[in-house]
Amino acid sequence: MKRELLKFALFALWVAVIPFALEGSYLLNVMVFVGLNTMLAVALNLLLGYAGQISLGHAGFFGLGAYISGVLTSANGVNPWMAMLIAAIAVGVIACLIGFPVLKLKGHYLAMATLGLGIIIYIAFNESITLTGGPSGLSGIPNISVGACVFDSDIKSYYLIWLFALLTMLFSINLANSRVGRALRAVHDSEVAARVVGVNARMLKVQIFTLSAVISSIAGSLYAHTMTFLSPTSFGFNFSVEMLTMVVIGGLGSIYGSFLGAALLTLLPEFLRAAHDYDIIIYGALLIVMVMFMPGGLVRGLPELFRKARSISGGKNDA
Repeated sequence: MKRELLKFALFALWVAVIPFALEGSYLLNVMVFVGLNTMLAVALNLLLGYAGQISLGHAGFFGLGAYISGVLTSANGVNPWMAMLIAAIAVGVIACLIGFPVLKLKGHYLAMATLGLGIIIYIAFNESITLTGGPSGLSGIPNISVGACVFDSDIKSYYLIWLFALLTMLFSINLANSRVGRALRAVHDSEVAARVVGVNARMLKVQIFTLSAVISSIAGSLYAHTMTFLSPTSFGFNFSVEMLTMVVIGGLGSIYGSFLGAALLTLLPEFLRAAHDYDIIIYGALLIVMVMFMPGGLVRGLPELFRKARSISGGKNDA
């Protein structure tokens, strides 16, 4: 555990100094979204990578957090911090109520059920014009503030969002190394075997589903108060696929892998703007390539590639 804490401390230090190298650069704004996507990837990885329960509707929970927080602050004058808390509680309750019937399903049936849930939420955002603004979007959302400090610039938003991202990662690392984490991995490997040794698999799946939704909701609230404008297109099926791709490419069952996947999938579009109409095809191709050639994701595949490269270069030197 001490090694894990040292690794996390070094990662947090790297996150803290990055803005000094990117100050005034557009990439600083991109790194803000890397932080948000890291939270979302970690949330989905807890459910998929550790508990083995697939979800294609997590963009809906992300959107619910954003819209609940946005509506409460823009139309009702609620403090953004309080709105974030209300949104997290509301999404947690919704996820818990949905989780009990939905998580009885397995495999592609579970994937289809969560996909349907995400589509229903997306349609609700589009059709509730008086509440969400519908396709035209919701504007007038205030920035988060602490006293006189308003988080209205890239550098301020960066530190705010990465504070939440680092706390999410630290919490998830501790959870993964706890008794609950071991129980989640047992459910992932064999739910029947987990039940035999006394794990309440059904309740555990509902709890991790709810926790994952709450983290996604918090990321949604941060997104709303950073962008100050919301549109339903940000929370559609494509983004659910993108979140899943982040987790698989980074590495299932790896918190740092979630960051790698989020960083790659957030930075990649910046280099593929000319092919924006084919982004979903590119994501799908990446997913296929990763599953075929790096089934453990970047976090496990990259060290293996370096080891192979060293062994090949060592063999050439010997020759």
